[in-house]
Amino acid sequence: MDWPVAILGVPFDPVTTGEAIQRIDAMIATRLPHYVVTANVDFLVQAHRDVELRRILLEADLVLCDGTPVLWASRWLGNPLPERVAGSDLAPALLAAAAEKGHRVFLLGAADGVAALAAERIAQQYPKLKVVGHFAPPFSPLLEMNHEETVQRVQAARPDILLVSFGCPKQEKWIAMHYRALGVPVAIGVGATLDFLAGRIKRAPDWMRRTGTEWVYRLSLEPKRLYKRYADDLVCFLPSLARQWVHLDRGCKHSADQPEVSAREKGWSTITAGEQLTRRTLQQQAPFWSSVQRLPAHCLFDLAQVRAVDATGVAFLIRWRKSLLQGGHHLVLLAPSRALQRVMRSLKLTEHFLIVATATEAEKMASTLFTPRTFQREGETRSLSWCGEITAANVNEVRQMMEDHLQVFATSQTNVIIIDLAQLRFIDSSGAALMLRLKRAARALRVEVLFCRPQASIRNVLRLTRTDQLLLESGQ
Repeated sequence: MDWPVAILGVPFDPVTTGEAIQRIDAMIATRLPHYVVTANVDFLVQAHRDVELRRILLEADLVLCDGTPVLWASRWLGNPLPERVAGSDLAPALLAAAAEKGHRVFLLGAADGVAALAAERIAQQYPKLKVVGHFAPPFSPLLEMNHEETVQRVQAARPDILLVSFGCPKQEKWIAMHYRALGVPVAIGVGATLDFLAGRIKRAPDWMRRTGTEWVYRLSLEPKRLYKRYADDLVCFLPSLARQWVHLDRGCKHSADQPEVSAREKGWSTITAGEQLTRRTLQQQAPFWSSVQRLPAHCLFDLAQVRAVDATGVAFLIRWRKSLLQGGHHLVLLAPSRALQRVMRSLKLTEHFLIVATATEAEKMASTLFTPRTFQREGETRSLSWCGEITAANVNEVRQMMEDHLQVFATSQTNVIIIDLAQLRFIDSSGAALMLRLKRAARALRVEVLFCRPQASIRNVLRLTRTDQLLLESGQ
């Protein structure tokens, strides 16, 4: 098994450029929607502050190392990635492979005219390649974009690969909002790569790419735009990485107890970990963990005895959670040890996992896991409670139900509707857009919608989408 490594809480896949292309080709063969992220230091720094971007990186189908400092960090953390796989290097190699295999490509984003020029130059370089469309939407904030027009253009072109160039985090959030509905097997955020392909911006010399100094070349080209970003990244990245290193433990001092499946009942499997959750022990116990990850059930993972965890162990938890979610199941962490809690807090991962203190608490949680709810009505009052998560995956269903409720409230001469967010663990930009839409729809019915008691993660998403002042009462 190839074990990923978590750097600032983001799980990187240990692949070369050639292996990444093979993975992407396998994704295309499934015809199911996927998205790929090429993450550099700036991605990690932004994700450390942006709960929505962090979730996107946790759930990506492939996370590639787009930065030599990230490569160095993986070595320092004890699980070295094989090489840097920059988006600006991956795209040309992917286009060459697509030309040979007959895959269809769509170019989305960049400045006006850049995608068209990139398509023209790509056609000259790869005559067999099917560039089936390009489109540069007018620049606007994510929630103000004409999403319907853009989605329809991509759907009509039926590409196999979608290259999105809106810049981070906008491109990642746009992809997360729409990749399920696009009908595109693989969507990739590529940043400035369309500018490179169009010849609008030149790449750094090869020796600078090899030595990790390409950022110096980019800074010399765009000093005003990049100086503040690079300085901010440096100030945040190194201390955050140092904190991760301090909290992690390679586990050399602890015995490698064998984990076990201790119970299987009522759709649950209970797995008890040993004292170590490290790369060394995961490799030693690879057959066990491989079989456990294929269990078709919710998993309660007893972590009370864990005394040592490293960057590979953290990445393992993240990827196991993702694989279970893809199958409609959940990973619930039972009584994580203090050592593991410290690590998860330092990497800002606690809010992305379901964590319980006792097995009894897990049993109470089971009803909501098996029959998930997005909201509940408080009797005949004017209050609704939003529960669980509201994301692009379920936002249309929630929108329809809420609009039906608005109509009912409006006919009952209710002037104010209170939506309690205390039980809502997470929303993404789609959820924020829904909140705006509901508030406007309610006003058209002469009803006021008030959102109250948001958790910190909800406030974070609303603040970064610049909707917090419109949606939340002052002081929340």
